[in-house]
Amino acid sequence: MPDLQTPHHVAVPQNQSASASRGATRAWYIAIVCAVAISSFVAGTRSDQLWAAIAPVFGIKASSDTLDLLSVQRTFQKLKANYDGTLDTNALIDGANRGMVAAAGDRYTVFMDKSEADAFNKELSGEVSGIGAEIGVRSGQPTILRTLANSPAEKAGVQAGDVILGVNDLSMRGASAADVAEKVRGEADTTVKLTLKRGNDTKEFTITRAKVSDPSVRTSVKDGVGIMKISRFDDQTGTLASEAARSFKDQNVKAIILDLRDDGGGYLDAARQVASLWLDKKVIVTERTGDTVTGTLKADGSPLLGGIKTVVLVNGGSASASEIVAGALQDHKAATLIGEKTFGKGTVQKVIELPGGRILKVTVARWYTPNGKNITKEGITPDMSVVLTSTDMDAGRDPQMDAALAAVK
Repeated sequence: MPDLQTPHHVAVPQNQSASASRGATRAWYIAIVCAVAISSFVAGTRSDQLWAAIAPVFGIKASSDTLDLLSVQRTFQKLKANYDGTLDTNALIDGANRGMVAAAGDRYTVFMDKSEADAFNKELSGEVSGIGAEIGVRSGQPTILRTLANSPAEKAGVQAGDVILGVNDLSMRGASAADVAEKVRGEADTTVKLTLKRGNDTKEFTITRAKVSDPSVRTSVKDGVGIMKISRFDDQTGTLASEAARSFKDQNVKAIILDLRDDGGGYLDAARQVASLWLDKKVIVTERTGDTVTGTLKADGSPLLGGIKTVVLVNGGSASASEIVAGALQDHKAATLIGEKTFGKGTVQKVIELPGGRILKVTVARWYTPNGKNITKEGITPDMSVVLTSTDMDAGRDPQMDAALAAVK
C-alpha cells in the first residue's frame, strides 16, 4: 500500500509563464481525478483489503482474510431442496455464525443473536424484566434468597426463605437456580405463577413482571466495619463503589470487607475504578497478546480507602473482573483474601457489534496480576482458606464472613 501523505502545495517560479502555470494546474487536476477514480475502483472492489491495511493506523484490528463458504451454500441448497418443513433463514444464518465462532474452541469467544445480545446488555446494565427476586439453592431446593425493594415479588408478599415448588405449574423440585430464574424472567407486563412452600404451608402467587433494577453494589456497616458487596462489574459499579467508599469514610469505619463471592465479572474499567479505591497509581493489571504487552492498567490515584484494613472475600464463583481486583489488592498487600480459590478466568474479551443487533464477544488478550501471574484455570489462592458448605448455607451460617469479621477486629 502506498504511503498516506498530507496534501502539499506546489510553488510555481515567478518567471514561469501564466500559460505554463495554467497547464500545470490542469495537469494536477487530471492527476487528482485519475487518482480518485483509481482509488474509488480499488475501494469498491477490494474494500476489505483496503480497510485491513488502513485500520491499524487508527489502532483498530482488521483482517482481509475470507472463508470459502461454497460448502455452506451447498449445504443450504440441499437442505432447502429436501427439508420437509419451513426454514427460518435468519435462524440458519445465526446458527452458521454460532457454529463458526464455537469452532474456535474458546468457551469465552461466543456469538450472540439479537435476543441473546439484548439480554447480555441488560444484565450488565443491571436492568432485567422479572419479579425482582434472588434465587439460590438451599437443602437441594430452589429458594428465594431475597427480594428487591419495591419489586413485584416484594409487593406480592414473596419472602426470603420461600421454597419454589413450581413455576407456571411446572415442577421445580431439584431444579438449579439458573433454570428456575430463566423460567421466572420474562417480558414486562406479563404474568408468572409461582407455587411456594413457606414452613408447612403451600402458597400460590400470580405476579406481574416488570422492569427491575438490581444495583451491583450493596453496603452495610456492622460494628464499625463497612461491608461492600459487589455482585457484578457493570457500567454503574465504579460510581456506586465510590459513593459507598465516601459513606464509609463519613461513618469513620475502622475496617472494610469487600465481598466478591459469586461475582462473575464484567467491565474491565469498572474493576480499575474499584481497585483504585485502595491503590494509589499502582499497576492493577497488564494485558498481553501472545508475548507482547498490549496494555497496562493503573489506579487513578484517588484511594479513598487506602490504608484502611481490608479483607476481600472470594470463592469459586469469583471470576474475571473480580479476580483482577482481588489479585491487585493481594499483590500490593492492600488487603487479605479469605475464602476459597477463585474461578480462574485470566482472559480479556472485547464485545463487537454485528449487523442486525447481533454481537461477537471475542477473547483478545490474557491479563496478568501486578506480580506477573496469569491465573487461567489456576485461580487465585486466598491468604486464609475458609470453606462455606451447603450445610452452612442451609443453616443460615456464613463462616467466611465470620472469619473476615474476626480478621479485621
